[in-house]
Amino acid sequence: MQFKHMKNASQEREAIKSARRIVVKIGSRVLVQRTGRPDTRRMRSLVADLVALRKSGREVVMVSSGAVGAGIEALGLSTRPTTIPDLQMAAAIGQSRLMATYDQLFGRHRCRIAQVLLTHDDLKNRERHLNTRNTIMNLLRHDVIPIVNENDVVATEEIKFGDNDMLAALVSILVPTDLLIMLSSTDGLRSPAGGGRTRRVPHLKKITRKVRELANGKADSLTTGGMSAKLDAASYAAEVGIPVIIANGRRDGVLEKIIEGKDVGTLIWDHAAPQTEMDSRKRWIAFFHRAKGTIEIDEGAGRSLINQGKSLLPIGVVEVDGQFAIGSLVNLKAPDGTLVARGLVYFSSDDIRRIKGRKTTEIEKILGTRNYDEVVHRDNMVLI
Repeated sequence: MQFKHMKNASQEREAIKSARRIVVKIGSRVLVQRTGRPDTRRMRSLVADLVALRKSGREVVMVSSGAVGAGIEALGLSTRPTTIPDLQMAAAIGQSRLMATYDQLFGRHRCRIAQVLLTHDDLKNRERHLNTRNTIMNLLRHDVIPIVNENDVVATEEIKFGDNDMLAALVSILVPTDLLIMLSSTDGLRSPAGGGRTRRVPHLKKITRKVRELANGKADSLTTGGMSAKLDAASYAAEVGIPVIIANGRRDGVLEKIIEGKDVGTLIWDHAAPQTEMDSRKRWIAFFHRAKGTIEIDEGAGRSLINQGKSLLPIGVVEVDGQFAIGSLVNLKAPDGTLVARGLVYFSSDDIRRIKGRKTTEIEKILGTRNYDEVVHRDNMVLI
């Protein structure tokens, strides 16, 4: 595999310096000690760096882990809990303590903060999605730093983001932002350098299948701990043209170096690539839903969607995978399995199975009613 190991990718790094709105995600490994307890010295240093960004005229959104760690300390536990009820208890206790610590640290710099707790349902529901966006934007207009975290106390498997890396990517798309920085305990992606050694990858233009295999440990190890999740999140942001930098948050001054365009961490971005214009509703469809099923379409339907901007009609449907209701998000795939688009369906999975491959004039005869001609209308579809 060929990685970019030059000292810097000058054009991309130079463009980073002009970022005005930034999302900074700080992982648990940065904020807590090995015992799971908060690392207050590191938190103090990071807060100073974030305040410096804010005072330079930039808008900053912080996505912070650490609530469970703060709860562990408050409960006097020696190790991190393993059961969901105990983790939620630690989060419930720790979240207020975490915010109290941040309030104190930011307050020393006369910088105001606000807490924003989210579940995936908050961003999937269109009304709550817009309310969340408006709240964050209003906080930024009033020089307040929003501190975002997943609402672990109420989150269940169905509504969890999965990790704060994905939450940070979705927040960066929601606002939207000019730059997403993921701070972890690693200095970026690592590639094999021979002799059992690895070296940092300064720049990736895109996240390929080979990179994912390396991060998943299916080939030589690219790096350690959570890199696969970071790549998944970075791919979301990169899809709408947001540059992502993965860097070591335990190194002093890392944020300042990034904004100065220094060769720090791994930059994931293709500055020269044409960016797809996508309005807020299309972003909501593309990124803030979880697919409930898959519709396989034929080659002709694929060409109509891609080349002519057409809607998906029943005649273009080959197969349906999964059970879903009207209004669900589904993936539209070509016969070879390639993801072509995502969209909201006008029919349930059972009804689509009944009308697949048929003409629109036959819908009423088959289903007894014909409210729509399209399985997925182009206004409710995003090409991938």
